[in-house]
Amino acid sequence: MTAPLNIEELKKRACETIEKRKKEIIDLAKLVLDNPESGFREVKTSRLVAEKFQELGVEHRSGLALTGLKGRIKGGAGPGPAVAVIGELDSLVVTEHPHADPETGAAHACGHHCQIGMMLGATMGLLTPEVTAQLSGEIVPFAVPAEEFIEVEQRLEMRSQGMVEFLGGKQELIRLGEFDDVDIAMMCHTASDMGERRFAMGGTSNGHVVKFVKYTGRGAHAGSLPHMGINALNAASFAIQAINSLRETHRADDTVRIHGIMTRGGEAVSAVPSDVRLEWRVRSSTPLMVVENSAAVDRCFRAGALAVGASVNITTIPGYLPMRHDSKLQDIFRRTAVEMVGENGTLVMPPRRNRGGSTDMGDLSHLIPSCHPYTAGAVGPGHSKEYIITDYESAVVLPAKIMAMVVIDLLADGAKRAKEIKANHRPLMTKQAYVKFQRERAEITEFDGAA
Repeated sequence: MTAPLNIEELKKRACETIEKRKKEIIDLAKLVLDNPESGFREVKTSRLVAEKFQELGVEHRSGLALTGLKGRIKGGAGPGPAVAVIGELDSLVVTEHPHADPETGAAHACGHHCQIGMMLGATMGLLTPEVTAQLSGEIVPFAVPAEEFIEVEQRLEMRSQGMVEFLGGKQELIRLGEFDDVDIAMMCHTASDMGERRFAMGGTSNGHVVKFVKYTGRGAHAGSLPHMGINALNAASFAIQAINSLRETHRADDTVRIHGIMTRGGEAVSAVPSDVRLEWRVRSSTPLMVVENSAAVDRCFRAGALAVGASVNITTIPGYLPMRHDSKLQDIFRRTAVEMVGENGTLVMPPRRNRGGSTDMGDLSHLIPSCHPYTAGAVGPGHSKEYIITDYESAVVLPAKIMAMVVIDLLADGAKRAKEIKANHRPLMTKQAYVKFQRERAEITEFDGAA
């Protein structure tokens, strides 16, 4: 009988497997890059992950929240907590990105293709037979859809058809109970603003709500009969200026970001616009400030309608919660990162450091111990045509090794550390309370500015 390996030797074996297969892992990430798909439509990407799971012998279920896949690998050393290693399937829509789909404009301008590569890479390392044999509990490789909260009008149509209820991927998976049997969750994201650092963790993110706004006016000939029309575009323009005037009321500590796009501005330049639509985002550092700023923005939308006598329909959609890293899990990540890239290559941000964006990993972190570090390898501003992965070793291979090593730390030695983290964690919400909270944030407001 072979003597059991110690934890450091298990980590070494897992990393050796990842190193041997790193070209395959990087090629998988690049294949996803070349086939970008926006949220809840990640059919090709989902199929690729399913094929790889099947090739690896990973038992899995697919079609979760439309396109998600959830694997399950049982450790050979008996029962214990279940640890999810997450990768996000979806892309953004950035038509000018060099890897954009010419038909849909979908593009991986946020590095999610690397997440799929690193999730599969970590899974390969953990499937090293002598590693799996000494882990207690379960590894849950999880490919999740629709983290980028975009194309709101299309997602509302999906909701009206009963395809989804919540419009973010992890939100919907939580509602469906797909995280009920997961005890700890982790994922890594690429970043381009890390300087000399190669791996970062800590900090938080903004919570947010989403607005889909429709102004309805009255069409008329813009040249000969403008007085017969009600200009919905002017109503929207007044609202946008009103929102901009709120900026002086925002406190720095609240990290307020209010921004949006116009998805319809009229039908013909010769007609008074009668149908104008906006997608807007209200972000703040706490749920309380999200609620307060959401109400202020709604006043601005109503003011635009009142100014010209148009009507406005405001659909408020529950968004994401701020990220809350589990301190004990984060410390394991920190020690592992230091082991891999040294103290100078590792950054730990203070808990209040807010990057300004939002992630549905924040929702999950309110329910179970979670950690969402960042890895180097990208250049250019996120969500822009300049966001490119230039170092796949840092963006895919390194985080695959780090996550595999963290899972080994958690589930080796009878899953002692995972059990400690689970026992010490105090969730801010139950699953039932979370679903109720999100449903209560959803509302539709009608206002007739001519009444």
